[in-house]
Amino acid sequence: MAKVVVDAMAMQRALTRITYEIIERNKGIDNLVILGIKTRGIYLAQRIASRLKQLENATVPVGELDVSKYRDDIEHDSQEIDPTVTVSKIDFPITDKKVILVDDVLYTGRTIRAAMSAIMDLGRPEQINLAVLVDRGHRELPIRADFVGKNIPSSQSERIKVSVTEIDGQDSVEIIDR
Repeated sequence: MAKVVVDAMAMQRALTRITYEIIERNKGIDNLVILGIKTRGIYLAQRIASRLKQLENATVPVGELDVSKYRDDIEHDSQEIDPTVTVSKIDFPITDKKVILVDDVLYTGRTIRAAMSAIMDLGRPEQINLAVLVDRGHRELPIRADFVGKNIPSSQSERIKVSVTEIDGQDSVEIIDR
């Protein structure tokens, strides 16, 4: 059974709040870049960048980060040199930049750990901040989000499903019993 806990308007408000917090904490958007974690994090990152452009009248570069080959919790075929990976799309330097890493759900922290490894392979940023739409708890690693759209405490037997219009045809966050 699924229960909608965030509708389209609530998602839009959460992303707008995150955008304002990013501007405030960074005292503007100078030296800022945004990296969205594949798949839904990319669309959330693009929305935050779009809102930053409206508010600050400047464009912040947005990149797409694929962390598949950096995951330590997914079995990789030992015969295969690289697991199935789609290329990250980052066509700007990240060295000495303030990176805002964007993902849809923060759960165990393993995706974020993998993302930080991927980022370090690309360069050495001045700092990395994490923005997530949903923080559901149950961390396995000492990782905390800097910007959170909504805290949704959930049991480990539940699943959080984030839907975005670009892929799913609607914006929502649901809790699903497994």
